[in-house]
Amino acid sequence: MLSLPRLRVLSELSRRGTIAATARALSYTPSAVSQQLALLEREAGVPLLERVGRGVRLTDAAAVLVEHTTAVMARLDLAESELAASQRELRGRMRVASFQSVVLSLVPGALDRMADEHPRMRVDIVQREHGQAFEGLLSHEFDLILGEEYPGQPDRLRDGIDRSDLLADPLRLALPLSGPFAGRPRRLTELAEASWVLDPDDTPTGRWGREVCRQAGFEPHVRFESPDPLLHAELVRTGHAVAFLPELISSPHLAGLTLAALPGEPHRMLYTATRAGRAAHPAVRAFRDALARALEERRPGDPAWGVRVS
Repeated sequence: MLSLPRLRVLSELSRRGTIAATARALSYTPSAVSQQLALLEREAGVPLLERVGRGVRLTDAAAVLVEHTTAVMARLDLAESELAASQRELRGRMRVASFQSVVLSLVPGALDRMADEHPRMRVDIVQREHGQAFEGLLSHEFDLILGEEYPGQPDRLRDGIDRSDLLADPLRLALPLSGPFAGRPRRLTELAEASWVLDPDDTPTGRWGREVCRQAGFEPHVRFESPDPLLHAELVRTGHAVAFLPELISSPHLAGLTLAALPGEPHRMLYTATRAGRAAHPAVRAFRDALARALEERRPGDPAWGVRVS
């Protein structure tokens, strides 16, 4: 009989592309991955890998096994969900991957509700960027992820994923209250000579921010580059830069800033995603509900915005 753990190694190799990346994802050594794949080849009785330069490529037979493995893992997710639903009390552990602005603004309230209503359910939170979070979800490292989708950059549709939109979060221009970049510009082009703090240009956030400036007719002078929105806010607050910031991380993190509405009222879409077989799991449903209620009960901050630029 084929070994399911070894089939998962093969499936991970299909997704990651290299033995080294597979080993990192599974917390194995590369030699252990190679050993597991060699044992699986013996069990299958057919070649599963072909050498291509210094790497390997899956054979057609291996691709068939990966397809069946995906189906088997989905059924196991569904079985675990049904077993959990048959219990009177929610218990166990759920692993969630999120990014910083949601962890700051919504996750604490959701964790409070989970602790009050499901005290025997443990929720572990790991901060991951979007791509890493999705890979971890497909690898069964996480049970649920919180993702974001920026204007003009739709997420790639993935088979076997259940997505639930959570919030359309407005994106704003953030300006300091004092210093050379203070004031309320009527047009974005008035900030063509300003110092900007943006996310790296290989991220959806960074690409979106640069494109907004280019559509306004200028290339932003990116003096500071960081994926940390709190650093962005601090650099704006102290008068060193201007930035684009999501409204979700409002007071107290945006206190001392001016937020201006952007042309077209752009927003990012926040969502949760889980494997389709996991969507009915009571823990996933409870945490999604806790996030929604944390959002409803969250009191908006009082940043000084209401300005509009074109």
